[in-house]
Formats: sequence, structure tokens, C-alpha cells
Amino acid sequence: MKRIIALTLIAFAAFGIIMFTAAFGASAPTEQVIRVTAKKFEFSPGEITVKKGEPVLLELTAEDVRHGFSLPDFGIRADIKPGVINRVKFTPDKAGRFDFTCDVFCGSGHEDMSGTLVVTE
Repeated sequence: MKRIIALTLIAFAAFGIIMFTAAFGASAPTEQVIRVTAKKFEFSPGEITVKKGEPVLLELTAEDVRHGFSLPDFGIRADIKPGVINRVKFTPDKAGRFDFTCDVFCGSGHEDMSGTLVVTE
């Protein structure tokens, strides 16, 4: 009888762990951290690839002067200052190729400072 009770309790505990894991997203995707450096007149990397529906953390910094980061298709806008890391979190909700640009004038050549976010399915 004690053995049946013990096995029943173990079964309920295992079931509870499985349900807890499913309910609280223990298997939720971790965010992809991408470091982006701005300098006259480029972003590095110039092309960023992420997956639709997976969280992304951009760590933005500048090497020389103040820059901006604009990714309008996802409503993202940030200032990038030398020596400071600006963190921007988002989860891409659509696939495709999307341009990002520097939107703070940083000198002649500023108009060509851009990159591409590639979101795959």
C-alpha cells in the first residue's frame, strides 16, 4: 500500500513539473544578442540576420561621434553615443529585408550610412 501511494505521489509530481514548464514557458526562446558598432560612415555588421518571432537585443555603440539608429519598419529609434551601450529589445513580427539608417548627421558621407535587417521565417 505504501508503495502505491509513493508511486502515485511521484506520478503527480512529474505531471506537475511538466505542466509548470509548459505554462511558464521554460522552453521560451532566449534573446539573440547582436552588437552593432557605428562609425563614420558605416554600421558593423552592415547586415543582421534574425528569425521571425524570436527576441532580439541590439547593443548599439559608437566609435567616434554621436550617431542615430532608425529601423522604421519595427518602430525602432535610438541615439548611439561613443563609449555608451544603448540596448534595444524587440521581437520581429514579419519576415523580409528591412533597411536601418543613421538618422543623426555625422558628416559628409552620412547619407550612405545604412544597413539591412534580414528576418527569416
